[in-house]
Amino acid sequence: MQLSYIIIDDFLDNAQQLRELALKANFPYPKDSTYFPGRNSEKATLIPELDKIISDVVGERLKPMPGTSHGKFRLALENDKGDANIHVDNCHWSAILYLTPDEYCQGGTDFYHHKATQTDHAPYTAEHLEKMGLTDFRQVWDEILLKDTNDFDKWQHLMNIPMKFNRLVLFRPWLYHNAGISFGNSVEDGRLIYPLFYQNV
Repeated sequence: MQLSYIIIDDFLDNAQQLRELALKANFPYPKDSTYFPGRNSEKATLIPELDKIISDVVGERLKPMPGTSHGKFRLALENDKGDANIHVDNCHWSAILYLTPDEYCQGGTDFYHHKATQTDHAPYTAEHLEKMGLTDFRQVWDEILLKDTNDFDKWQHLMNIPMKFNRLVLFRPWLYHNAGISFGNSVEDGRLIYPLFYQNV
């Protein structure tokens, strides 16, 4: 038995305070093109005890995944572009806390089924890899994601988890997903999230 998705509404008692920090954050434009639409805050904002709370929710001991944008606010506005779309994350659990007020919310997080391989997730064990006819996990990127990430004809949309202020979405990172639409003209009305990425302890 394995949990795949967990949705918690009204997650933080002080979500508005966290949003206020995000509104004051610096979101530098990268010098080069970005892999996904949007940009991260310059610095991470870490919440004491949050890692333990999420560990308790999923029933696993977790810690932040190195090399990710764990705890950095992310802003994606209407005209932001990226080189890629549907993807997987490099961790054991992914989490998104939505910080956009409900009156501006659009989309959310979308999940997909890859038609050619008849799967809704990348292989995460050697057994899964073998069943897909692959010999190396790098092939998932080279032969599926990098090739098909922007070609929506190669995918079937499975579901959308709608954006809602102070909603936390936890999901397995190997599920094929994307961030849905970007929207808004500023940090006040744009797609503003607080992403978290975890590995097992």
